[in-house]
Amino acid sequence: REAIPQIGKLVDIVADKMLAGGRLFYLGAGTSGRLGIVDASECPPTFGVEPGLVVGLIAGGDGAIRKAVEFAEDNPDQGWKDLQQYRVSSKDVVVGIAASGRTPYVVGALKHCRENQIITGCIICNPDTEVAKYADYPVEVITGPEFVTGSTRMKAGTAQKLVLNMISTSVMIKIGRVEDHKMVNMQLSNEKLIERGTWMVMEGTGLTKDKSTELLMKHGSVKKA
Repeated sequence: REAIPQIGKLVDIVADKMLAGGRLFYLGAGTSGRLGIVDASECPPTFGVEPGLVVGLIAGGDGAIRKAVEFAEDNPDQGWKDLQQYRVSSKDVVVGIAASGRTPYVVGALKHCRENQIITGCIICNPDTEVAKYADYPVEVITGPEFVTGSTRMKAGTAQKLVLNMISTSVMIKIGRVEDHKMVNMQLSNEKLIERGTWMVMEGTGLTKDKSTELLMKHGSVKKA
């Protein structure tokens, strides 16, 4: 709750950049990196945006999603190298995710972004951190000591996941991918979602279920139907 004003400022700038043709990058190591990838990967099916609009990067590459890559987070230049593979530019926003606020992979990436006039944000769980120093729009959710000391996948990870949900959902609302609290641009990738889409069309039009399903499948999305 205390971080909502910070989240709001970050959401506003990300939405503005996206509407102007930019992208959102999440960048982190370990649990933080995995959480960013989860949030990024859920944007296309939920909101119907192209896969490259929200990008999640993790220290150690895709192999680190399932298995920890030792010392990958300690290279202060690798985050910037990973971003360059996507031709990151001043059109984009880069959000570093680091519970401790001192992960070299994240610190280095944000520092390089600053030097190249790329807007930066961060999600951290400690006050007065190195990561925040290089973030134009820091989001600080101070969760305190963990039940298992140092295991930031717990309180910090949960808080980060909530903030990521708030950022992506709010941004998608602001760029017009949600209407009346409904996922009107979702991908119709399974029977459950087709059923859900049918009910949305029924509710919006007053048509029968069969006619709503027919329109939905013909046009490919709730919004178009």
